[in-house]
Order: sequence, then C-alpha cells, then structure tokens
Amino acid sequence: MASAGRCGVPTWERKARVFLCVLGVVLSVYALHVELSRERNPDYRAVCDFGESVSCSKVFTSRWGRGFGLVQFFVAEDHFLNQPNSILGIVFYTLQLSLGLSVSPRAAMLLVLSSWVSLAGSLYLACILLFVLEDLCLVCVSTYVLNLALMLLNLKRRRGLAGVREKVA
Repeated sequence: MASAGRCGVPTWERKARVFLCVLGVVLSVYALHVELSRERNPDYRAVCDFGESVSCSKVFTSRWGRGFGLVQFFVAEDHFLNQPNSILGIVFYTLQLSLGLSVSPRAAMLLVLSSWVSLAGSLYLACILLFVLEDLCLVCVSTYVLNLALMLLNLKRRRGLAGVREKVA
C-alpha cells in the first residue's frame, strides 16, 4: 500500500498534484505576462513565438484569449468579467491544489467536476487554435496536457475514495 502523507493523501499523489498545479500556475502567469507585454508593446516577442504559425502571443492577444472569446457577447470587451484566460487558469490550478489537500468525497467530486470543465474548455480552445487561428501555441498545448493529467489524477482519487467507502461498509 502506498504511504499516506499529510491529510491521508498518498505521497506520490500529493507530489504529482503539486507539480502539475505549480506548473499550471507558472504557465498561466507567463501567458498573462505575454499578453500584458504585447498590449503595452505590439513589437514584443515572447520566448514561445517561433514563427508566424507557432506564436503564443498571437493566441493570447486574440479575442479568444479573454473569456474564451464568449464573454464579450454578454458584456463589454473591457468589462471586469471578460478576464484573460490565464487568470482563469491561475484560479483553476489554485483550486485544484487547495481541494487536493482534502480527502473528502465532496472535494473529490469538485476536483472531477472542475476537471471536466477544464477539459471542455481545453477542447474548445484547441479547436479554435487549430481551425480558426491556425496556430500552434506551445504554452496552450502544455496546459491542455496538464488539464488531462489532473483529470486522470482526480478520477483516481475519486475511485480510491469510493473503494475505501466500500471496504468500510
């Protein structure tokens, strides 16, 4: 049986979650930095800009880089609710890290539900990336992979908690 660390969470799972979430926050903060730098200076060239069709700054500053390109249909473009997707990423990865500290069934359910939302958003943005913007954003693709890895981790957590409840019952 795997050793359990703090809060009854297996050590390997806690380490994996911390790694994935910290990496997600770092990528999201970098995406925000690129977007803000590009808004201040249109000639700004990000490290992740390798060419015309491999450009993260092109993606982050597109209409889909804020509110998934959908919020602007309901509120003004400069409205508080129309935040950069990177801000949503920071919130998501922080939530995943925080909820991941709890071993409660409710926290496990919230982890899985928020992961489904992130995967739906990732799929939507991947389609926009490929078919509308016709671009390859390495930061974006990396976050899609992180979101999938977190979903797998969260499903494993939920199944593990369900197994523990069955053994107790």
